[in-house]
Amino acid sequence: MFALEVLTTLSMLSCAVCGYSSWGNINAKLPNHVNELDKSSSQPHIIFIMVDDQGFRDVGYHGSEIKTPAIDRLAATGVKLENYYVQPLCSPSRSQLMTGRYQIHTGLQHSIIRPTQPNCLPLENITLPQKMKEAGYATHMVGKWHLGFYKRGCMPTQRGFDTFFGSLLGSGDYYRHYKCDGPGMCGYDLHEGEEAAWEQDRGDYSTLMYTQKAVQILASHNPRQRPLFLYLAFQAVHSPLQVPARYLERYKSIPNLHRRKYAAMVSCLDEAVHNLTMALKRYGYYHNTVIVYSSDNGGQPMAGGSNWPLRGSKGTLWEGGIRAVGFVHSPLLMKKGVRCQGLMHITDWYPTLVTLAGGSLGEEQSLDGYDVWETISEGRPSPRHDILHNIDPIYMRAKNGSWKAGYGLWNTEVQAALRVGHWKLLTGVPGYGDWVPPQTFSTTLLAKHWHSERVRWDRGQSLWLFNISADPYERVDLSLRYPHVVKKMLMRLGRYGRTAVPVRYPAKDYRSNPQYNGGVWGPWYKEEEDDDDDDDDMENNLFDNHLGQTRRKGKMQRKSKLWRKG
Repeated sequence: MFALEVLTTLSMLSCAVCGYSSWGNINAKLPNHVNELDKSSSQPHIIFIMVDDQGFRDVGYHGSEIKTPAIDRLAATGVKLENYYVQPLCSPSRSQLMTGRYQIHTGLQHSIIRPTQPNCLPLENITLPQKMKEAGYATHMVGKWHLGFYKRGCMPTQRGFDTFFGSLLGSGDYYRHYKCDGPGMCGYDLHEGEEAAWEQDRGDYSTLMYTQKAVQILASHNPRQRPLFLYLAFQAVHSPLQVPARYLERYKSIPNLHRRKYAAMVSCLDEAVHNLTMALKRYGYYHNTVIVYSSDNGGQPMAGGSNWPLRGSKGTLWEGGIRAVGFVHSPLLMKKGVRCQGLMHITDWYPTLVTLAGGSLGEEQSLDGYDVWETISEGRPSPRHDILHNIDPIYMRAKNGSWKAGYGLWNTEVQAALRVGHWKLLTGVPGYGDWVPPQTFSTTLLAKHWHSERVRWDRGQSLWLFNISADPYERVDLSLRYPHVVKKMLMRLGRYGRTAVPVRYPAKDYRSNPQYNGGVWGPWYKEEEDDDDDDDDMENNLFDNHLGQTRRKGKMQRKSKLWRKG
């Protein structure tokens, strides 16, 4: 029933929203509408809730067996974003939220930022919290950063946040706040500001601990004196699958242990959202607050998540990896209790929230995001008609890909995906492509042929075209039926490719080992070492060095890493 509802709804998208005739300039244009809020007296408080690895189905209002009453209530009385996209992995989504720019324009188009790499969100990018500070906001971050920390200039408090309490890495133990990134590379990862938060650590479960910290921030700030921007980036529901026992009781009927634990983690997260909402009301924020809720990527079925009925999972460019749970809740919305089918992307939050806050955007920032507030609040057509999902030149190459297969316009060996209006084009190896129904969850690995629909990359194709509005589950490839559409999209992909900056993906630096830093994951790169020559060398050599390394690794090893990390 849920699958039919989604298919019917998406098939009815209008051309005005989806943009059939949208083959124009690839550069984003920001609308110049006047902010409907009076900046001098009523800049809204903005709460951005980022959750980790929540699958498209893993929310009550998408038909899940997981109970999420608090999230469902907020979404039902707000605006559900049902055509909303993020990136397949953690760091890429977070980088695009923080900069309003595609991965290809920051050099972070490959994989994630790993804790042992001398890499972070490039410092020349003006971040979302920096723009909020310019607009007069108090800026606070609680939770997972995962945008690099190899030197102090990369830390959250150096990138626009007044305060930071949380983790720097992509994952870790929910209670001990401890993470290993290989044999002998283990350390503590809970920070207050730029230092280890030993004194703050009482062994609490991170979802509860982060919520408590967020509530403390609300209690200590005066909402009538200064607007607040709070970025609450939960670790949940990323693996490892850990949760207080009391949340497991309600899911005894789920036979698969991974799914049962995952469901309990989502319920704990839902309770956290409820407690945060109550605090907003208790301390006088709620009437002038905008709450944004977003997952950072699709769910991982091997770790209990579900994207059904979408295809694929976290780490892939199929819809299951990039179509996200998202909604906006606010008393300031002009239309409430609606589903928004306008095309949106995580880069859109940057211009949308900065403009909503009364801030300014410079043309020199070269943003890829659009201001979509009128689409969300008033139901107007989305200004966005296309999304570059990514171009990753160093991901594994498709064996059957070639320039010939791309009509001489694009090398289909390269992993890439582009959405234009109703159409979605994929090239290269998009990632694991099965459809995994929730009832098939078992203790076996994903390699099982659930529907005999597993894509075989050794003899498979390297180019696909789907009409996502009519076929959101990506079951009917139309690339042979509509070659003229394929050619137009390949041309646009090529234009995007020519704007890409070099990939930043440096080799491991063994100085990152926490044993050299008091047992703590934290900055290790001395500022005096970071002269211009070093930066130039790293930027010029990253691509060639890593390309040689990755070609020597086995395909399954790479795929396994991509699934498990981020």
